[in-house]
Amino acid sequence: MGIFVSIIVLSVLIIFHEWGHFLAARFFGVKVEEFGLGMPIIVTKPMFKKKWGETTYAFYPVLLGGFVRMKGQDDFDLSKKSDDEDSYLSKKPWQKIVILLAGPFANILLAFLLYIAIALIGAEAMAPVVGGTAKDSPAAKAGIIAKDKIIAINGKPITKWDDIGKIITTSEGSLNVTILRDHEKKSINLTPHISKAKSIFGENIQKKMIGIAPTGEFIKLQFHSISQVISFAWEKTIWATGIIVRSLQKLIQGIIPADQMGGIVSIVQVTSQATAVGLTTLFALAALISVNLGVLNLLPIPALDGGHIVFNLYEIIFKKAPSEKVFYNLTLAGWALLLSLMAFTTYNDIARIIGGN
Repeated sequence: MGIFVSIIVLSVLIIFHEWGHFLAARFFGVKVEEFGLGMPIIVTKPMFKKKWGETTYAFYPVLLGGFVRMKGQDDFDLSKKSDDEDSYLSKKPWQKIVILLAGPFANILLAFLLYIAIALIGAEAMAPVVGGTAKDSPAAKAGIIAKDKIIAINGKPITKWDDIGKIITTSEGSLNVTILRDHEKKSINLTPHISKAKSIFGENIQKKMIGIAPTGEFIKLQFHSISQVISFAWEKTIWATGIIVRSLQKLIQGIIPADQMGGIVSIVQVTSQATAVGLTTLFALAALISVNLGVLNLLPIPALDGGHIVFNLYEIIFKKAPSEKVFYNLTLAGWALLLSLMAFTTYNDIARIIGGN
């Protein structure tokens, strides 16, 4: 059941991405010849196809992606180049860039919609309840103890544990912490100190802290208006995008080891696990994967949307398109890089499974 749900989730994410390209292409009058789910790289004939209007919708058994084949666009067969009014190549560079950006944008939009669904179903967050304090920490010295519920800091209301860290790290000077202890409010003043900590990427960092740890219990967030739901979804979408972008940055810098990279096997495995936990967990993971798909497609690799955007930017700057030979060779190199990365991440996935991780 978990694997079946994983396939459905991945298919929806891919379809949404290609749907973005499709709508943008049609908006600019570009004929879409084929809308494909799966990739015709091993099995070239689709298992299913149906023509609806001027577009053929096809399903290929190799679920490694999807594609929208527009008239006049074929990275490997330049003989199909067309300058007809309804072809992709006849459009201005900025229009082609919009079409290319529409796929990643659709993935970000899908993540936003999933976070709205999570808020409506019942979003959860870690409760702002103290589970313990570090010895000789500002919190311990100020008298904060286990089971104290932090309800405000410097007059700003606290609804979840994450709010505490955000206020502490951006504060200046001492803090006025309002706690709830045995149904009674208490006001405590303390000054954070700079301590050594680990970032989510395992880096050694200096962080402003007061020395408290959560109980680990979760609460359901309460939303009293649609604006609060939208605000929650927006905040989570920005957070997810930031996490993916920083992860790529840390990977390039070598802070995240290459053997930690995961591929399609990891995605299926983790999605299957999320399915067993619950719908909100599955939606949260799907939103993160969707953002990941959108951001990765913006990398300046010729076979990806980002690479094609670079080609069009080149045309805008230099008033001419790259030569067909350069375009073809760079595209081949891009696909070689992508297939190599896919093979590498699949190897990592299999090695982790064999190693029991």
